[in-house]
Amino acid sequence: MNCPKCDSQLLTHTHSNVEFERCEGCNGLWFDLLEKEDLQAIEGSEFIDIGDENVGKKHDANRNIKCPKCEIAMMQMIDKNQFHIHYEYCSRCHGTFFDAGEFRDLKEFTVIERFTQMLATLRANIN
Repeated sequence: MNCPKCDSQLLTHTHSNVEFERCEGCNGLWFDLLEKEDLQAIEGSEFIDIGDENVGKKHDANRNIKCPKCEIAMMQMIDKNQFHIHYEYCSRCHGTFFDAGEFRDLKEFTVIERFTQMLATLRANIN
């Protein structure tokens, strides 16, 4: 299976008995159905995201990507808790792709991010 962003090979890795794929080129992460949620719940799993976030931001601009499993166009998603995190989702196999640095950021939900989310929710409810 090849990376949907840079076309390098996705290699299978395991953390706490949960398999995931990491791109050997850009270090993006591919998660099959529920692997992201399983890994999010495991303390220390942010260390699977070894990629440079600057490289990830460069690849994040690449929007027209296809699922490495299904070959259909993936949808860009925004994390419901951290609006600055954009990842790709396959509506057929339910796989997700995170650019380098995004999963690590997802695991670090800071006080400032919580406050920003709260303000955005309040603004939306006022309008």
